[in-house]
Amino acid sequence: MKKCQVVRKSGRRSCTSSSTAITNVRYGECQKNHAANIGGYAVDGCREFMASDVEGTTGALTCAACGCHRNFHRREVETEVLSEYT
Repeated sequence: MKKCQVVRKSGRRSCTSSSTAITNVRYGECQKNHAANIGGYAVDGCREFMASDVEGTTGALTCAACGCHRNFHRREVETEVLSEYT
């Protein structure tokens, strides 16, 4: 197992080997069940997370479209490994 160190908050990681992994995280549709308290299933139809405020504030974790927390939105992670040969 390689030890990795986080270089930037944008998802770039620098590993001890000669490769770099770029991780992009995107939050998709809202999966909050609004009818759970009555035993049903209903989602609001929000298709993508949009932050209410700038990064670093509490508003950055609230969706501007549906008002739900970011954790209710489906997380999509894409990792790309770039090899550097010297």
